[in-house]
Amino acid sequence: MALLLCFLLILMIPNLSNGEGPPSPGYYPSSRIPSEGFNQVFRNLWGPRHQNVDQGQLTIWLDSSSGSGFKSLTPYRSGYFGASIKLQPGYTAGVDTSYYLSNNEDYPGHHDEIDIEFLGTTTGKPYTLQTNVYIRGSGDGNIIGREMQFHLWFDPTQDYHNYAILWSPNEIVFFVDDVPIRRYPRKSDATFPQRPMWVYGSIWDASTWATEGGKYPVDYHYQPFIGKYKNFKLAGCATGAPASCSPPSASPSSSSGLTQEQYSAMEWVQKNYMVYDYCSDPRRDHTLTPEC
Repeated sequence: MALLLCFLLILMIPNLSNGEGPPSPGYYPSSRIPSEGFNQVFRNLWGPRHQNVDQGQLTIWLDSSSGSGFKSLTPYRSGYFGASIKLQPGYTAGVDTSYYLSNNEDYPGHHDEIDIEFLGTTTGKPYTLQTNVYIRGSGDGNIIGREMQFHLWFDPTQDYHNYAILWSPNEIVFFVDDVPIRRYPRKSDATFPQRPMWVYGSIWDASTWATEGGKYPVDYHYQPFIGKYKNFKLAGCATGAPASCSPPSASPSSSSGLTQEQYSAMEWVQKNYMVYDYCSDPRRDHTLTPEC
């Protein structure tokens, strides 16, 4: 009778998948790439007084006087670009903590970009992780963003988690702890970034748009706002690499695409934690985003 009662209780427990992690992706690309310290692969770009490096780990912060940003020592034409990041808890509305690829300094007004951005929030609400892709100036004045936004299945303020962009000639894959959350395939040359890019990171005041469309700006009563980075993983084809150079693969196969396990994990994340997809937004002019 006791065993039967336990079995019935198990059947009555509701599905708690939203409080659990995703299915195993079965493949962990970050494990194949060694970690490097900040000074081995990056340098400060702006806000040097708002940056501290200790044993290869980076802390940057935003206050009412400045934020801070950093840039890789080398530009790349493809590769895997990851870092372990820990975010600040509490009120962080209006703050943008980022890790991204860009060539905006090389092509001002006409640049490419691949973004991971953590959009700050009000107390008690989750961070929003925004992924985005800009192609040839679509982020300069004539904004044609390709945003896909997520909440996370864990608290990103409690510990470091690994976030990464894999950019190959055929696809862009965004990873969180080796779980693919978004795949952006190359469907045409016009909708895919192909020019070399640098790796950047920053923390800055994005009050005009970051939190609920700018409803909640940065409140400097809560300063400083801190972002912590470590375990930098940069592996790929630098601009000076031979034409035969191939970037790391998103999956065990050297060809583009994901395994079925990886697709299942990605579908779970998108079903349970995706909160915005530009392709599904009826307010958008989809003639400008033909890949949808």
